[in-house]
Amino acid sequence: MKSYQDTLQWMFAQLPMYQRQGQTAFKKDLSNTLLLAAHLDHPEREFKSIHVAGTNGKGSTSHMLASILQEAGYKVGLYTSPHLKDFRDRIRINGVEIEENFVVDFIANNKEFFENHSLSFFEMTVGMAFDYFRKAQVDIAVIEVGLGGRLDSTNIITPELSVITNIGLDHTQFLGNTLEAIAGEKGGIIKPNIPVVIGETQRETCGVFKTLAVNNNAKIVFADQTIDEALSSDLIGSYQKKNIKTVMQAVKELQLLGYSISEANMKTGLLQVAATTGLKGRWQVLQHHPTMVCDTAHNSEGLKEVMEQLKKERYTNLHMVFGVVNDKDLNSIFAVLPKQATYYFCKPDVPRGLDEKELKTLFLAKGFKGEAYDSVNEACNNALKSALSSDFIYVGGSTFVVAEII
Repeated sequence: MKSYQDTLQWMFAQLPMYQRQGQTAFKKDLSNTLLLAAHLDHPEREFKSIHVAGTNGKGSTSHMLASILQEAGYKVGLYTSPHLKDFRDRIRINGVEIEENFVVDFIANNKEFFENHSLSFFEMTVGMAFDYFRKAQVDIAVIEVGLGGRLDSTNIITPELSVITNIGLDHTQFLGNTLEAIAGEKGGIIKPNIPVVIGETQRETCGVFKTLAVNNNAKIVFADQTIDEALSSDLIGSYQKKNIKTVMQAVKELQLLGYSISEANMKTGLLQVAATTGLKGRWQVLQHHPTMVCDTAHNSEGLKEVMEQLKKERYTNLHMVFGVVNDKDLNSIFAVLPKQATYYFCKPDVPRGLDEKELKTLFLAKGFKGEAYDSVNEACNNALKSALSSDFIYVGGSTFVVAEII
């Protein structure tokens, strides 16, 4: 019997994993997932679900929905990616991570099938989540799309409700170079006769979603056109207001479908997201004096929202611990990052991490100032050494940078 760590090593090392490798691991095809679903006797048909896609905010939105549903008394599965600390972060029921034994046994029992069909890390993990939710007999599962929508492994479910937060220019090498093209891919989760909530009305994408909804005879609602005021949440950051409105509209749709969720459930659920679901890395305050905050925003739209939040903070000097992966479009993020700051460039500890010296060279050429450090920890320690107690330290640029310091 392999140990949990041995099992993870096999999953990470033997099979392509988009988050670590990038483009070589991306498969534009659902055939493997459909083969796996049949092999597992279609667990995706045995539980109800909500499907959440979008460029930014889909993780926060998924966790908020799970928290509210738990507060309303439902047994709630939650599938998200990537994980920050431990693989088991991806698969939870009522906030509790999947058991190590389940992970070990699932891989051991199906390893021959995985190897014979060259399944990817993501395909296996989706199969594991769906099998786990079926066996635990969850009332409903909130399923976050991994990448895109139409061809994402999660897109074999027929949900109660589809949710698309927003569309931005991210993963363009897979999804297309225009907002319209990306909306077409993410809109691939819109299913016949299943209502869909769109978080943000965007001129370029509105028509794409409306056409897909008409073609699928699916009710479509734009949350920012129907919800005036966002409720409060423990997920701080003004950028969360858009996500909260999306969630509030999604709850309205669930109520119309017969789900028993009260206003009090919604308010309490939104105020206890982190505690209830285990969400980390969204404008997470790590310490005070100096204030140190991390956030997983990693594309221009996400970073723009987070930098708007940063402008509301009061501090003497700003320190930015920053690292990215090597396929990141840096030109799109230079414009949104503050130049009045000292940067501590670092490389996240994954194969896709961009070398810190190369990152420094690219940033300095654009008028930023800072130094390169051998690791995320070294960058953070140097920022802490340099900072006054009235200063502010921001840590981010990549989910992997945040994962190393939480």
